[in-house]
Amino acid sequence: RGLDPRRLALLLAVLERRAGVDLGTLDVYATVVGGVHVTEPAADLPLALAVVSATTGRHLGEDIVVVGEVGLGGEVRQVAGMERRLQESHRLGFRRAVIPTSAPEPPPGLEVMRVGTLSEAVLATGLMPPGT
Repeated sequence: RGLDPRRLALLLAVLERRAGVDLGTLDVYATVVGGVHVTEPAADLPLALAVVSATTGRHLGEDIVVVGEVGLGGEVRQVAGMERRLQESHRLGFRRAVIPTSAPEPPPGLEVMRVGTLSEAVLATGLMPPGT
C-alpha cells in the first residue's frame, strides 16, 4: 500500500536529472496518511516538491495546492478533472496553486503559478534559489 516504490524512484531520478536536486547521498522515505494506495498521476508534482522541501528545509506553506503529473523529461502535465480539482481546492480554503501551463483557468480568487517543467516548479515555489 501507499506509494509505488518504482514511481518514487522514477520521480527521484527526474528530480536529480531534470531539476538539479542532489539526492545521491540521501535515503528518501515517503508515506501517505491512512495507508491509502496512491496511483493518481496528479500526485507526482506534490510528491516531488515535498522531497525538495525536505532536502532544503524550505516550507511551501499551508495555503497552497499542487497538482500535476511529471514526465520523464521533467515536463509537468495536466491531469484529468483539473478544473474540478481547482474549484474544490479553492472551496476548501487553498489560496494558491501550482499547476501545469496547460491547465484551465482557475476559479476567481485562486492565485496560480503555472509551470511547464519540474525545474520551473521548484524555482516558482521558492524551494531552491535560482542558480543552485
